[in-house]
Amino acid sequence: MSWLFGIKRDPMPDLSSTGIGSDMSGKGSGEGQGSGSSGSGSGSGSGSNDDRKSMEAYRFDSSALERAAKAARELELSPNAKQYLELAKMQEINMQLEKQTKIKEYEAHIENAKSEQIRVQQEERRKTIAEETKHNQMRAQYQDQLARKRYEDQLIQQQKANEENLRKQEESLAKQEAMRRATLEREMEIRNQTDMKRIEAEMRAKAKVDRENQDLYLEQIRLKAAEKRTTVLESIKTAGSILGAGFNAFISDWGKVTASVAGVTMLALGYYSVKQGTGVAARYIEARLGKPSLVKETSRLTLAEAFKHPIKTQKRLMSKPRDVLQGVILSPTLEERLSKITIATRNTRKNKGMYRNMLLYGPPGTGKTLFVKRLAQHCGMNYAILSGGDVVAMGREGVNAINKVFDWANSSRRGLLLFMDEAEAFLRKR
Repeated sequence: MSWLFGIKRDPMPDLSSTGIGSDMSGKGSGEGQGSGSSGSGSGSGSGSNDDRKSMEAYRFDSSALERAAKAARELELSPNAKQYLELAKMQEINMQLEKQTKIKEYEAHIENAKSEQIRVQQEERRKTIAEETKHNQMRAQYQDQLARKRYEDQLIQQQKANEENLRKQEESLAKQEAMRRATLEREMEIRNQTDMKRIEAEMRAKAKVDRENQDLYLEQIRLKAAEKRTTVLESIKTAGSILGAGFNAFISDWGKVTASVAGVTMLALGYYSVKQGTGVAARYIEARLGKPSLVKETSRLTLAEAFKHPIKTQKRLMSKPRDVLQGVILSPTLEERLSKITIATRNTRKNKGMYRNMLLYGPPGTGKTLFVKRLAQHCGMNYAILSGGDVVAMGREGVNAINKVFDWANSSRRGLLLFMDEAEAFLRKR
């Protein structure tokens, strides 16, 4: 009902249908103008602004009460007064609801502002903590750098102090050593002087005694020489008589002479026989059972290898000859030449003829050694591989080593193909 008293002038409801709206509006406007004119008149009568303000504090506008009374009378006389009251109540309720809504919006805005303020405070606090942490880290790093620098300075000072102490100790030791050496030299000099004086005194005393006893010394020397000469002559005579008697007794008994000559002859024959027999037996064992030191690889079996690798030995004995060039890729011309060499070697072995020498040349990895192994297997022969570099390394002993290899090869029953790898290492110097 605040609009009745003029506290808050809201738009008036449309009362044209009742017939009293125009009258109320007209009266209200007239009253408003009258009050305005009276207000202006009273204002013109005031002399200063201070008086006007003091008067306005005690003024009371009665037009609002008059309008309210007039409206109340009109409402009482109107047949729709109850509806107007209901409408006014609804408007009042709507206004209160709007105010409550605004209050809630304001409270929500306040809560949002508080939340935003809390968020800003938290953000500021986080930034503050981060800055404090950063400053603490920088402070810790700076303190650590200071501590490191202080420690390094201490180490440098300690090192300098140690070096100074070491230098002083070395100087002290050098001085002590010099003093000790000087003392020793002085002692040695004094000792040498004392020894020289003592020796000189002894020599003088001995010379004096020798001069005084010279006759006695000469007589003693003559007596010792005469005794030694007599002893030597007697020993020679005794030994000669004994040897002469023994030789005469030996010659006079021809049985002893014959037995002695036979014994010496048998000893000499036994010594030389054992010496030559041992050499022959060693060469035979080396040629039959072992292999020379120059041979790096061979298919010839030995007793040691047979006992050491029995399965491998059995496979080698039971293996059958196969084609030499099986699985080997060669040019047609070279393959034809190698096939002819294979056939000729096999026929030579069957007919027990003279074998031909071959020279295989080419870069490493072209199959020279493989061809020799396949050729020996195809012809039913053994093979042996030796290196020319080993022969060069042996020097003068190389000739004897090669002769041993040839003797060892001749002792093979199946025949042997001797392959000399890297032959240019020593053949070009022959």
